[in-house]
Amino acid sequence: MSAQSTSDRLVLLGSKGGPALRPGGPWPSSSLLQIGGKSIVVDCGLGVTRGLVDAGISLKELGLIFITHLHSDHVLELGPLLHTAWTAGLATPVNVFGPPGTGRYWRRFCQAMEFDIEIRIADEGRPDIRDMVSIDEFGEGHVVELGGLKVTALRVDHPPVADCFALRFEQDRKSVVFSADTAFFPPLADFAGGADILVHEAMLERGIERLVARTGNGARLREHLLASHSFAEEAGRIARDAGVKKLVLNHLIPADDDDFCESDWIAAVRNTWAGDLTIARDGLVVGIGNEDG
Repeated sequence: MSAQSTSDRLVLLGSKGGPALRPGGPWPSSSLLQIGGKSIVVDCGLGVTRGLVDAGISLKELGLIFITHLHSDHVLELGPLLHTAWTAGLATPVNVFGPPGTGRYWRRFCQAMEFDIEIRIADEGRPDIRDMVSIDEFGEGHVVELGGLKVTALRVDHPPVADCFALRFEQDRKSVVFSADTAFFPPLADFAGGADILVHEAMLERGIERLVARTGNGARLREHLLASHSFAEEAGRIARDAGVKKLVLNHLIPADDDDFCESDWIAAVRNTWAGDLTIARDGLVVGIGNEDG
């Protein structure tokens, strides 16, 4: 998938943490990273296909996808994105990089869609999508080098998911790091050291009890959130210790509570981070090495 402009940019397609949708609210996790002439999809939560189209991306040019972990708000729409791109005219290979289990997901998706895939091959003369998509499962460390793009992974702390990875993308002396979902994890600061952008998940402490009350999972949900995610102040601490140029708070929890607004997130993170700060919202464009769009 080629870049639509000469500017490197990050587009936050989906900015909320968790899989639930509410009227008028944001979509789950997905991002578009355009760097060095490459367009890279990072995570495929529900809504990623519409988000890419709204960002001006031709689905026929889909080429590189990275999945941080297999929670549904990060992978649910991987299969539908690939299938929709295929029906839109995709005819070139797509490389998908994900944690162990990504290949199984893709095979099972193709099995579920077998009727549609085979009838479109026969009726519409399409190439077989099952031959076009390659799945590379990665662990910690080196992931891939491709045309000047270097991608590395760091296993982060997101219990009970063992295979959850922060990702660092480097190209043309620019670097963008995605924290993935993680509790406060000090080694992430070294991994993100000097990055142009750190995209870090964040919770708002005052919003947790309200979220727990309305979802109905009670103590179990609260226990998961506190054990597996980071407060905004903790994201700021990682950014400070890493010496990044910009911190982007993403995967916001809660992201759709009208009692909280951008100023609440800013106030929380300013306890630990005084630098360049962006609070995610769906469709927001963040420049890499230039001004935000």
